Amino acid sequence: MTNPPAPAPSWHGMDPTLVDPERQENPFPALREVREQFPVHETPAGLWRLFRWDDCMHLLREVPAGVRRTDGTAPGNAMGGANSGGGQFMLQQDPPAHTRLRKLVSKSFTPRAAESWRPRTREIVAGLIEEALDTGEFDVISGLALPVPSQVICEMLGVPTEDRDRFTKWTSLATHMLRGDFLPDDERPRIEAGVGELAAYFEALIQERRGDLRDDLLSQMIRAEEEGDRLSSDELLVHAMGLLIAGFETTIGLIGLGAKNFADHPKQADALRSEPGLVGNAVEECLRYEGPIGMTTRVLHADAEFGGFLIPKNTTIWASLWSANHDPERHADPDRFDVTRADPTHLGFGAGTHMCLGAHLARMETQEALGALIGRTTKLERVDPVVAWGQSIFRVPASIPVRIVAA
Repeated sequence: MTNPPAPAPSWHGMDPTLVDPERQENPFPALREVREQFPVHETPAGLWRLFRWDDCMHLLREVPAGVRRTDGTAPGNAMGGANSGGGQFMLQQDPPAHTRLRKLVSKSFTPRAAESWRPRTREIVAGLIEEALDTGEFDVISGLALPVPSQVICEMLGVPTEDRDRFTKWTSLATHMLRGDFLPDDERPRIEAGVGELAAYFEALIQERRGDLRDDLLSQMIRAEEEGDRLSSDELLVHAMGLLIAGFETTIGLIGLGAKNFADHPKQADALRSEPGLVGNAVEECLRYEGPIGMTTRVLHADAEFGGFLIPKNTTIWASLWSANHDPERHADPDRFDVTRADPTHLGFGAGTHMCLGAHLARMETQEALGALIGRTTKLERVDPVVAWGQSIFRVPASIPVRIVAA
């Protein structure tokens, strides 16, 4: 086929290297504008971007694509590409390497495994909610969204919970390595220092655990390394770090953003209070309406057509998950937050081969946290209408002070 005349490469007002406070506070109007005017376009960096649901699904589930080029190299301009560090982590690998690595840890993240942690998660949440109810005002992030997933992943991995404050900062900094070539040179030393401290912490912990194997995920990975289908020492270190980061950084955002949106939409909070069984659907709507991860990257393994453009293989493509989730061709009235929505299907966890390994765990933790926060209160309101955002590359608030009234 012949490509239609293409406009000159452009970011169309959404340059990832520029900080835009207005867009950070609410990215969806800008996403809507680009989706309507330039739904498929090439950028000045040579990569292409997709903004419609059907195009994103075509990329993630239908066309031959992965996270590396067909020769096995990682593109530096990909989020999580060659210059991202941690290139041995499963998310930076294609099959068969991805399949092998994921298999070594996947048993701990099945729906059944996630459910086994629900009683413990409920116990953690209950203590935090009781403390919040006693004061009537608390920070949703430090008081709920951060301690719940970080406590759970620490216990799963066998990481001392008392070290949480040390690695919370390191993990948020480490997410910026996913910016690849888009990480500014003046920021790189600070980011790499955080990654280095996190790596040194895990190197010491792994060395200690080798002499004291337990019933935790870190010990399981060490045993797997020593039982045939083994992880190399570097792979073990990278996956311990990666699972810690993936295990709580984005879930902080999911719980925090969910609480924010319930505070901003009190009728939806009332709907959940009157029908607690809606909590599963409500969490899916939180993921659709405003999840913590805005985009994902793939590299074409064959020429593919999007929006009438034939894009050649080995081209990097960014799929805007936020835009796809708000595409009116997929969801009626997509900019409305509605926990009773009949079909809150979303791409909040991505899709296809590289769909989020921890999706079931994140869902369970968020159901427990938001279910208790809404169910144990009659009122939830924000103290400050402006959100303070954290250091993470993901959409993770640093602080959301709220007032609550106990039920």
